[in-house]
Amino acid sequence: MATINLENMLAKIKSSQWALADIDWDAPGAELITPEQWPKLKEFMADLMWIEHVGARGFAAMAKKAPNDTLKEIYVYFHAEEQRHANAEMALMKRWGMLDGDEIPEPNINLRLVIEWLDRYSDDMPLEALGSVIPMLEIALDGALCKFLLDTVADPVCHQAFAHINDDESRHLGVGFHVLEMQGHGKLYQNTLKMVATWADPRLILGVLAYVPLLNRMRDNIVNLGLKEESLYAAMNKFRKIGGRTEQGRRNPWYQVISRHGGWVTNRQNRLYHIPVDALVRATDFIPKRVMPPIPSWVKELTWKPAA
Repeated sequence: MATINLENMLAKIKSSQWALADIDWDAPGAELITPEQWPKLKEFMADLMWIEHVGARGFAAMAKKAPNDTLKEIYVYFHAEEQRHANAEMALMKRWGMLDGDEIPEPNINLRLVIEWLDRYSDDMPLEALGSVIPMLEIALDGALCKFLLDTVADPVCHQAFAHINDDESRHLGVGFHVLEMQGHGKLYQNTLKMVATWADPRLILGVLAYVPLLNRMRDNIVNLGLKEESLYAAMNKFRKIGGRTEQGRRNPWYQVISRHGGWVTNRQNRLYHIPVDALVRATDFIPKRVMPPIPSWVKELTWKPAA
């Protein structure tokens, strides 16, 4: 992968900003959502919207750890863009009659646990950890979930909104893989020792315990909605191929771990991995809502309204 000039990338990001007000949310096409699609699409869009907002919180944490001012500013823009994506997806839900008034869809329990972990601990995590997970989630969104949505939905306003979203995501991916390579500089054993030290942090272990059941739940949900498993395999292979294209990328131990884990998640035949993780998913279903802390205040920034 060619090295990205971050100054040029920042200028491109600034010149490519858009707003929900740029889209005519009342244009014809909403009627193309069929009654058969509607209930499953509502669940899919709610999950997708929350994943976008989780990404926004991740970028906010990464901005605090960026090694230079240019990358910090890029992450600040990415934070805002992920929020905008979530708001655009809520605007589509509003357009399709999936929201009542100003309601915000409830996150499933696994998303709720990840949101809570992000709010408590993400600002204390090293850039290497978040900077490796985020590109994997981005490539899953860009290469699988968004493509599935556009292949499924005929509404032209949905396609217009996701043309903007996909442009943003392509820049997120470019910077994400650039940072993966940056983190691969140095000797492998030194990078590995640093990663092992991070894994000894109980806060990271809590994050893993929230993260892995979320992936299993989301994987099964979207396959049940009709996403072909081959699309998930292709997304994980893309992460593995691009992230490992250079020696620096391959020397990043976080890339090696995340890449291997992505293969486990997509392969339902790997019973050694999926049996205990599925048990975690079932266990989280028994967590009473009353014991969960209030949803963090940053979630209240979600809105379907097309503010300029």
